[in-house]
Amino acid sequence: MNTADLILRNARLIDGTGSASCTGDLAITDDRITGLGDLGTWHAAQEIDALGLALAPGFIDSHCHDDLALLQTPLLEPKISQGVTTVVNGNCGFSLAPHPEGRGPLPQPLASLVPDQSLMFPDFAAYFQRLSDQPASVNSLCLCGHTTLRHAVMDRFDRAATPAEIKAMRDLLDKALAQGAAGMSTGLYYPPASAAPTEEVIEIGAVLQAYQALYVTHMRNEADGVVASVEETLRIGHETGVPAIVSHHKCMNPQNHGKSKITLGLIDAALAAGQDVGLDAYPYIAGSTFLFPERVEQAARVIVTWSKAMPETSGRDLTEIAAELGLSLREAAERLLPAGAVYFQMDECDLRRILSHPLTMIGSDGLVADPHPHPRAWGTFPRVLGHYARDEGLFPLEEAVHRMTGLTAKRFGLAGRGVLQVGAFADLVLFDPAAIHDSARFEDPQRPAAGLHGVWCNGRLTWNGHAATGNRPGRVLTRSS
Repeated sequence: MNTADLILRNARLIDGTGSASCTGDLAITDDRITGLGDLGTWHAAQEIDALGLALAPGFIDSHCHDDLALLQTPLLEPKISQGVTTVVNGNCGFSLAPHPEGRGPLPQPLASLVPDQSLMFPDFAAYFQRLSDQPASVNSLCLCGHTTLRHAVMDRFDRAATPAEIKAMRDLLDKALAQGAAGMSTGLYYPPASAAPTEEVIEIGAVLQAYQALYVTHMRNEADGVVASVEETLRIGHETGVPAIVSHHKCMNPQNHGKSKITLGLIDAALAAGQDVGLDAYPYIAGSTFLFPERVEQAARVIVTWSKAMPETSGRDLTEIAAELGLSLREAAERLLPAGAVYFQMDECDLRRILSHPLTMIGSDGLVADPHPHPRAWGTFPRVLGHYARDEGLFPLEEAVHRMTGLTAKRFGLAGRGVLQVGAFADLVLFDPAAIHDSARFEDPQRPAAGLHGVWCNGRLTWNGHAATGNRPGRVLTRSS
């Protein structure tokens, strides 16, 4: 007679591969899946009847900024409440390591993310050790940020790096990869890295191939220059010889709506030519980042997420704030700095086209610590499952799950994750396909999703359908080739 710690019975099993689902049982022993299918002869200390519910691999958030949240709010309720069991951090060029001793203050806007530099780490070994000593409720994989490398060796950021600085950054990246970082990310959109030419990125990234690591990028431009930026990304991936991943792909501002036909065409052409390329997206037509006064007039709507100068404006529309102050939108934004904002700049047709691309992973890109965050921090994965898969029929439920599990695990080299199979890690989410939906709204963004019945990470329950259990079984993950 076979025994297990937990058996979930009569569930609709969605295995993460995109294959058709089926009804069956799943057994967990310790941190692994030990039985799958008809387990009528099995017994467990705990059994759950999951009739009418779907059981899938735990969701992998392909694009996060939870580097610090893992330590400061380790239960990470915004993520576990939507079924996430693994987060990929170190994105958009910023990571908490390496940070050599004696470096000056972080440049804005990154200083807003980490106001206390004692929260940075000299190298990834130290960061990963802290995460191991003080585990979170989710697993984590981390990239090394190009902007963090620039800060580690350069005295100013309004120029290209010198050959000596490039060598120093390459050496730091090599050490980071040896210690378990999964690749290098860039944030060429942001001022601390925007002066870096393509050649700088390629020369630093020359060490990536030896580790079969990844190049992941918040591209230089997602608006008027979006096509050129995709071309730049493909060039960097080609010349470094590693997979290139376009982060939160979008085409911003009305004059660029529809250009996803071109950008996705470029990606498809590169794939056809044998290049390894990937991308991720979030299911909203609004993005969120720092408040840039020079960019507010290009958006249809701007919501302030936080402001150091005027914290009482969090959650309010910039147009209302500007009217009260008797200022233009740009002048009002300047008054609020440093600050963050939600920008409504995308088109629904582009969003659907990007989400529908067979290689698009799902990433929240949420800033969970913001006082009034973008709702994607709490609602990304249920929104894909409920709104786009079930209600809109953009793709089958099995395909939606694949975009947030098996596809992402394969792309990031997460062995034993993202699939339901015997021997895989017991990262699981149990949900009602008919009821799951995002509850978070732009006006009220910090609301757990509906329709989730349980989330397990490494075999331990982290979310019971109503609240965090307090369990923190998360592990530091490294990329396997």
